[in-house]
Amino acid sequence: MNYTAAYNMIDQEAAKLTALSDKIWEYPETAYNEVKACEWIAEALKEYGFEVETGLYGMPTSIKATWGSGKPVIGILGEYDALPGMSQKVATEKDPVVPGGAGQGCAHNLLGITSLGAVIGMKAELEAKGLPGTVVFYGCPGEEVLTGKSFMAREGAFRDLDIAFSWHGSTTNTLTDGVMTGLNSAVFHFKGRTAHAGGDPHNGRSALDAAELMSVGANYLREHVTSDVRIHYMYKEAGTAPNIVPDKAAVWYYVRAFSREAIEDTYNRLVKVAEGAAHMTETELEIEFLGGCYNTQNNKVVLKAAYDAMVETQLPVYTDEELEFATKLNLSSPQYEAFKAAGRLEGSPIHNEVMEIQHNKGYGSTDVGDVMHIVPCAQVMTACYNIAAPGHSWQITSCSGMSIGHKGMLYGAKVLAAAATKFYEDPALVEAAKAEFAEAMKGREYKCPIPKEIPIPQPQI
Repeated sequence: MNYTAAYNMIDQEAAKLTALSDKIWEYPETAYNEVKACEWIAEALKEYGFEVETGLYGMPTSIKATWGSGKPVIGILGEYDALPGMSQKVATEKDPVVPGGAGQGCAHNLLGITSLGAVIGMKAELEAKGLPGTVVFYGCPGEEVLTGKSFMAREGAFRDLDIAFSWHGSTTNTLTDGVMTGLNSAVFHFKGRTAHAGGDPHNGRSALDAAELMSVGANYLREHVTSDVRIHYMYKEAGTAPNIVPDKAAVWYYVRAFSREAIEDTYNRLVKVAEGAAHMTETELEIEFLGGCYNTQNNKVVLKAAYDAMVETQLPVYTDEELEFATKLNLSSPQYEAFKAAGRLEGSPIHNEVMEIQHNKGYGSTDVGDVMHIVPCAQVMTACYNIAAPGHSWQITSCSGMSIGHKGMLYGAKVLAAAATKFYEDPALVEAAKAEFAEAMKGREYKCPIPKEIPIPQPQI
């Protein structure tokens, strides 16, 4: 198929897109604090002729930008939040810009700009071919805490779309129809009574005892859940000194599974464990529910269009300097020996082919799953860092701030634009995707996992 107008537009604007991704990389903002990234991307969208709204859905750093008219309405999801503790220079050894500072350890500086590049490519293609249709850019805050799109969906976002695409940087050029887990997130706060641990321990009621008993109960619960369930936790508060009975303790839990039904069943049982721990220790329990998201549900019709676009779009070509940079990163990766043993490092240190559609499941989570339960949607992944880069690592921050990341970003933008154009050109493809979506939902309707009473986080800067 011919997508010359989209490709040419993205190539023409490549320097601007790259500069904007670097600007966001140099000014990393964590979840719900993406004030500058939101402003800069919104300004760029206006310059490209989109009608732009920010601050919708009660979220100051959200964006909705629209161009065109009529059907189909195709949306591209953008993200731009950074990770705490992932600061890193563009270097082959760990060397933070700001020790302990935030950084683009999941390459969301590339993600937001890949989506921007895609929508300007889609606009150019529609204009060149005189096709009807509407292009929508959805800028989505807070993906790294897995609630941004859930909150947006709760407030009515994404219902205007016929088809949606998401993109993410990866170690490979690939797509999967496998499922990634959904999630519930909550902090369990226990409140007891302080006392001198040596002088009068009988007058104390230990909140830490309650938290530890909850953890024991959760460990026993793990034996009696389905094999897809993951339960993990960390202590946020555990007292101040050994000789003081702790009157406050807090433990933060994630519950993951391949379906909302399994998540909610396990979470409800975990709540009972916490309540039991509170009874056993005569402490009070308060549950701070932080949010949740759905498992993914990739639409195979949308996936196939994206796969065809990946094959049709020219892959990046890497310089000797880029290949050497990636090789050094692979050698420093904690995954090096495992990847070497599996034969995954025998070719290029940067993935440079298109894999067949995969069928593997993943135990990570993303709030893109919520969108996938509202509209036919698929996630595209293109190589933006060295093959052995671990997830959420300084290696990803390093690559996402230089040409290796830029090339994967621009390739991803072209793939999304070409894939979306297939649906503008063929209304039957839209209907096929919708029919598959209806079959997958089996009469179910999306119900936001975050109750109305949970407030939307606001910028803390």
